[in-house]
Amino acid sequence: MDPVLLGEILSLLMFGTACGVLLLGFPVAFTLAGTALAFAVLGMSLDIFDFRLLGGLASRYFGVMVNELLVAVPLFVFMGVMLERSKIAEQLLETMGLLFGQKRGGMGFSVVFVGMLLAASTGIVGATVVTMGLLSLPSMLKAGYDPKIACGAICAAGTLGQIIPPSIVLVLLGDILQGANTQAQLALGNFAPEPVSVIDLFAGAFLPGMALVGLYMAWIFLVALFKPDACPPIQRQDDSPLGLAAILKVLVPPAALIVLVLGSILIGAATPTEAAAMGSVGALLLAGRAIVPERPWPVYLGGVCLVALVPLVTIFDLRMQRDVIPTSDLLAAVVAGFCVVALVIGVVVSLGRVQRSGILVEVMRATVQISSMVFVILLGASVFSLVFRGLGGEEIVSDVLGSLPGGVFGAVFVVMALMFVMGFFLDFIEIVFVVVPIVGPILLMMGLDPIWLGVMIAVNLQTSFLTPPFGFALFYLRGVAPPTVTTMHIYRGVMPFVLIQIVGLILIATFPQLATWLPSVLF
Repeated sequence: MDPVLLGEILSLLMFGTACGVLLLGFPVAFTLAGTALAFAVLGMSLDIFDFRLLGGLASRYFGVMVNELLVAVPLFVFMGVMLERSKIAEQLLETMGLLFGQKRGGMGFSVVFVGMLLAASTGIVGATVVTMGLLSLPSMLKAGYDPKIACGAICAAGTLGQIIPPSIVLVLLGDILQGANTQAQLALGNFAPEPVSVIDLFAGAFLPGMALVGLYMAWIFLVALFKPDACPPIQRQDDSPLGLAAILKVLVPPAALIVLVLGSILIGAATPTEAAAMGSVGALLLAGRAIVPERPWPVYLGGVCLVALVPLVTIFDLRMQRDVIPTSDLLAAVVAGFCVVALVIGVVVSLGRVQRSGILVEVMRATVQISSMVFVILLGASVFSLVFRGLGGEEIVSDVLGSLPGGVFGAVFVVMALMFVMGFFLDFIEIVFVVVPIVGPILLMMGLDPIWLGVMIAVNLQTSFLTPPFGFALFYLRGVAPPTVTTMHIYRGVMPFVLIQIVGLILIATFPQLATWLPSVLF
């Protein structure tokens, strides 16, 4: 048999074997690396694989270790877990439920709104779905909500963390697409390609994410309008009005943290890693205030100083190693120094409160576990993609996608369908690390915009997470739902939201400006 054809067959067989082993429940990172090494040895024995290619793994691993962007992953994870364990999400749900719950469909609006805030502050789908399932589902059922509407709204809002920045999905996807775009442009003869950054992807995903939030709320409004019994108002035991001060006390701090993190990224004041560090410090301050409401002034002062440091660093030149320092810069440096001291005091106070409550150990352990999983999978996927290319798999994928009917549309449709199905069985990390490096350069060589492609992939994976019978979000909610809520309630409840997701995908595909307009304006 022709060695080239045999190598391509082995590469496809390796891909299928890896998927099969993953479905059997073996650890992802070891499955990817182990399957790849087994097929590398097989290919070497058949004289169709050069084992010296694996020598490039050292440089790849070193590249991961020194990649400053990937430092944002554990920082964003810490930020999300801290906000979840310190009950800030619980306070948000309770307050928004009291604010809107007395309106027909108001609790559904509250779930979507809080889901949006949690998505922009945590980005962890499982934690968001479980948190809202534990807190809001019993209240909605007690008020007489249709279980299908309640379950559908919770699952849909919980998956917004896939698409609304700053999202871990977008951080990892942006890093992979950056390399894929460079590879595609070099193959096309462009030796000075326009860089694609995670910041571009954040900006590109913002409008589609907000559009999905609007579509979710529009659906709940229609249900409340035409089926009022399915979304009744919640009767409060205490009829006293909810004070504006109480609302602002709960809503403003997490909203300010979101604006600080996302805004500093979009205006170019901070890189994603720097913004993630600010988010981690801000989450620690919020946790300190939430755990011990008494004596909040050190925490509040630290939070104000954290916000103030962004314009100080952006507007003024704070470097002191200069011959001539303008008075404005000198004053700004003095103010910045005071802010740093006050911020350190606030962080120390919050850290002590979090430590004494026992939350800090839980948060650190969860952060290490999630971050380790991400990076071990990344290292295993590097072995997989290297062996896949060495066997000639990239060529056969390119030939298949290039020969599909419909041209670029056909290729994108097939790739999206493949990712959608894989999303039933695999987590987004495996799909991003395994599939995107293979198909990304090929699709980008067809002239697709990398930002548009990244947003399409993120929304597609979000849709897959919602779709019965295998969607991950459905299993998360099933695990915390009361016995009165059946699996069919959850399945039937999410179907309208799956259709909304498909409408969203069609809109982004038809009007790419939804994903490309904001990055072009900002940058």
